[in-house]
Amino acid sequence: MRWLGIDPGLRTTGFGVIELDGQRLRYISSGIIESGDISQGLPKRLGNLYSGVQEVLLTYRPDVAAIEEIFLNVNPRSTLMLGQARGAVIAALVSTGLPVSEYSARGVKQAIVGTGRASKLQMQEMVKRLLNLKKSPSPDAADALGVAICAAHHHQVQSGHAKR
Repeated sequence: MRWLGIDPGLRTTGFGVIELDGQRLRYISSGIIESGDISQGLPKRLGNLYSGVQEVLLTYRPDVAAIEEIFLNVNPRSTLMLGQARGAVIAALVSTGLPVSEYSARGVKQAIVGTGRASKLQMQEMVKRLLNLKKSPSPDAADALGVAICAAHHHQVQSGHAKR
């Protein structure tokens, strides 16, 4: 089964694609989708995110997607704009009929690193180890891969396929 993880952001949205075969995780790809320059205006930037996610879907053909939930920011305007970016990404995912699950940032960090307060660097290092990568992915890509890993493991537990 192929999993797509998404770490939504207005400037850059991270994506990570993995496969789960039994207990074995296999790295497929990861990267970022950039929304474009702020001078383009919010509607255009949201459209760029939508199109970028569509391109990832066509290229990697995941079976399932998972996205990180947003957390409340100190700045309400930033939270609102992030919510709009997340909405554009979710719309791109569900427009193809892809099942989408949601995970909190704290829950993903807890599942990957063992603490909900893990740093970006800790996430990068654990994702590198879990996927047996030669080098650490970028912070946004590592977070997205972490979402995919978390979702895949959660699915295993729910379906009773986890090793006891």
